[in-house]
Amino acid sequence: MKKLISVLIAVISILQLAGCGSKTASEATIDYGHSEIYSQEDMDSAIRLIKEEFSKWDGCELHKIAYSSDDECNADNISWMNNLEAANDAKETFTQCIMFTSEFHSPKKGGGSWNPDQEYTGWQWWLARSDGGQWKLMTWGY
Repeated sequence: MKKLISVLIAVISILQLAGCGSKTASEATIDYGHSEIYSQEDMDSAIRLIKEEFSKWDGCELHKIAYSSDDECNADNISWMNNLEAANDAKETFTQCIMFTSEFHSPKKGGGSWNPDQEYTGWQWWLARSDGGQWKLMTWGY
């Protein structure tokens, strides 16, 4: 009986350690800030696309996503989003844009374009849409 209990404790300990490690994108802290333009539902739609892209980044741990501000939804940035769209031979004309920043940690051994074991902050995510349409992730980075 003592052996069985010892084995069970060892197995439980191993399982707990296996659960440690990289945070998934779904565990990231979300800071919605304050917006007069976008509802939380609008932001959640955009955040889903960010998390979807981030989940492809092997070994990176997403810590936080934060709404930047309503100031980013301006004529210059909407024009920039439309220029990006046109450069990709797409036909949609955007009327809104939104920007989030994120904080994440790169893989311990680096990889791709990441410096090894580094915290990235202020990483920008730009999305655009037509009035009431679906968000499209346009660009990301510093």
